[in-house]
Amino acid sequence: MSTMELRLEDGVHILTLTNGANDNMLSLDVLKEYLAVFDEVELYRGNTALMITCEHEKTWCNGINLPWMMQLPAEGVKEFMITLEDVLYRLAKLNMPTIGCINGNVYAGGAILASALDFRVMREDRGRFCFPEINIKIPFTPMMIDIIGLLPNKHSLKHLALTGVAKTGSECLEDNIVDALFPMKSLQAGALAYAKELAQKDRGTYTTIKHLMRKNITNHGA
Repeated sequence: MSTMELRLEDGVHILTLTNGANDNMLSLDVLKEYLAVFDEVELYRGNTALMITCEHEKTWCNGINLPWMMQLPAEGVKEFMITLEDVLYRLAKLNMPTIGCINGNVYAGGAILASALDFRVMREDRGRFCFPEINIKIPFTPMMIDIIGLLPNKHSLKHLALTGVAKTGSECLEDNIVDALFPMKSLQAGALAYAKELAQKDRGTYTTIKHLMRKNITNHGA
């Protein structure tokens, strides 16, 4: 069963996460869908941007599906983690502007995924951004550390990573975790307007600058 839908609107690729019943959590099949989307949008000719949003009003992504993963054999866990890091790497270096339209909670692996995006906007009235790894005793991998290190406010990142604090939208804006806040009723339109503006940038130039700014990430693929 598909857990996401991709469409092109006014030059912007909009990826809508549709597995809200499972909090858009990450499994191997979900990760493979992300990779297929990246394959498709990378081949698009011309300027564009990728916006990731979701149907659920409360949850953007709650991270890894831990009950599912705990049932995997060791080799299955290894395959999942390798694929997860591939998704993070591909998203962080995608050859176009990327923006997350975060309309609810974004936790753990979901927050790491959001950190790989170039820009993030969030609803102003509800939702939390949180890295609970310290509290659930699951350490970050070196790749994940580099991904969350893309967040610009290092003081805020320290508290997010080492205390597991959950930040509200207004706190995220104050700490530069997100670039804008919108009321729920105008969140999608606000995010899309942001994405349309980014989609006007010369794609080749944008990608070159992004890769240079994220050299520590691109080195993971060396």
